[in-house]
Amino acid sequence: MDLEKQFESVFSSITLDNGQPLVSVEPEIVHGCVVNNDFAKITLILPEDSPLRGSLPAQIEAEIKKIEQIERVAIEVLATVPTEKNEPSQSQPAQASPQQPQRTAYLQNYEAVIAVASGKGGVGKSTVSVNLALALSQKGYKVSLFDADIYGPSLPIMTGRRGEKPSVSSNRIVPIESFGIQTLSIGNLVDENDAVIWRGPMVHQALEQLLRDTNWPGGDFMIIDLPPGTGDAQLSLSQLCELTGAVIVSTPQDVALIDAVKAAQMFNKVEIDILGIVENMSFFTCPKCGEETAIFSRHGAEESCQKLETTFLGAIPIELDVRKGGDEGKPLMAGNLESPATSAFNNIAENLVKVLESE
Repeated sequence: MDLEKQFESVFSSITLDNGQPLVSVEPEIVHGCVVNNDFAKITLILPEDSPLRGSLPAQIEAEIKKIEQIERVAIEVLATVPTEKNEPSQSQPAQASPQQPQRTAYLQNYEAVIAVASGKGGVGKSTVSVNLALALSQKGYKVSLFDADIYGPSLPIMTGRRGEKPSVSSNRIVPIESFGIQTLSIGNLVDENDAVIWRGPMVHQALEQLLRDTNWPGGDFMIIDLPPGTGDAQLSLSQLCELTGAVIVSTPQDVALIDAVKAAQMFNKVEIDILGIVENMSFFTCPKCGEETAIFSRHGAEESCQKLETTFLGAIPIELDVRKGGDEGKPLMAGNLESPATSAFNNIAENLVKVLESE
């Protein structure tokens, strides 16, 4: 049986809770189907208040994955039929060009979806993500924070939600509120002592489910804390939602900056804008004498911005309260401290808003 008939057979076999076949529902629910090698993207049209939004996407995904060729499935759920013309229909699965990812419509209820990324680990990317989200929230914006680091989630610890499980309402996960922002991490769903040993398709599926099956409230900003590197999670997020752009975090030394440039190049290849670079651990200010020491060199990220033709968003000093806040689940920006690092995070948030307003 050819691939088109396999898809037709799968859709014909799916029934709704009332026993009605999916393909007999009017107006049609399945609006589009695009196949790219082992990846299938299904577009569904369901009103915002439809109870089928809670169960039908997962049901369709499970059935599509029974097709031998298909390993990864993205379900796009829209409230109305999109205006794009010549979109492939369910009866004509198309072989899409593999050069650019087919992006879905997840998180479209946010004004800006920002990926915080780094080329390598240990540069403080998660620390920047959490404190940047809080800085934006304190400026009056409605902010959510999604920890997309499947292998090394740190958000539950850094927000004081260690071991806390999210509630479920109408078959959808309810984000956990932390210091006035809505948060979620795979670390809130698995035991923190359990190693996540998943191959690429499983990482894609996990991210897909957390985006699709979570009742994200929408708002001004969704900050996505990506894992380090340029691998499966980064490519999956570029497929699964329309990112407004990426913020790259680096430390000043050359070894980190080389990897930061690689991260920027990866986003450029998938047509995602680089909104700017943050230099973390930029310098240490002695609390007794006030002298600044560039422990990891300095200004490297600022110089890289000139090469990449992007914005330098700001430099964050090494400060004890930044580290303590992350370890103790009380981020620096959640307190009322006045410090160079606090000023730095506020400055970075302001610069990010300016970049977005200028685009």
